[in-house]
Amino acid sequence: MKPQSAWGSLKNPVKFKIPTAENLVPIRLDIEIDGQRFRDAFSWNPNDPDSEVVVFAKRTVKDLKLPPGFITQIAQSIQSQLTEFRSYEGQDMYTGERVVPIKLDLRVNHTVIKDHFFWDLNNFESDPEEFARTFCKDMEIEDPEVGPAIAISIREQLYEIAMQSVASARESRANKKRRVTEHISASKTGVPALDLVKLFGIRSSVVRKRKDWDVYEPIVDLLSNEEVDALEAREEKIAR
Repeated sequence: MKPQSAWGSLKNPVKFKIPTAENLVPIRLDIEIDGQRFRDAFSWNPNDPDSEVVVFAKRTVKDLKLPPGFITQIAQSIQSQLTEFRSYEGQDMYTGERVVPIKLDLRVNHTVIKDHFFWDLNNFESDPEEFARTFCKDMEIEDPEVGPAIAISIREQLYEIAMQSVASARESRANKKRRVTEHISASKTGVPALDLVKLFGIRSSVVRKRKDWDVYEPIVDLLSNEEVDALEAREEKIAR
């Protein structure tokens, strides 16, 4: 029996949802007040009451001993990102492909991670956090901050794809006579639509094709203190 797609075809849309088991919002903060900078990234349950945002902001400022002015800025940034996410809820979305390329290009403290693999959009039981834990275990990464950073990067990319799918559905409604032949994310990356079921079976969520192992083998590097200091100085200069 052919598995049913959880995502909409061009004729049968589905309601907006990030293609993971938990529909969490990737939140990224980058706030600077009076020369002091706070950066963080994490996932947030959009069903949690908004009152939790202020509670989280106050606890973060207290734990990290930040100036009180950060409370309002952190809360406002989180709330604006939640509002944007909720604006997509209930909207139709289309997709014509089953897997999409995911790229990792991260530096977390002293650890640099580079990787490239495919993610199954039809598997709504997929778990970026579990993938990240397995990745860190397989690559013998000891820094506990690396796993969450990998999961957030994956969630951000899947969120972007979901938003693009909503835009595709809007475009289709605005011009029903125009045939949509490619998903917008495929056209951006230059990767043709792939059928995961035909290529790899129905159980995989993350795919690394054997012939691509040499090309897309994960790269993990550990930087020295001097290299980290140089990178951070360069990032600060660019930010300003």
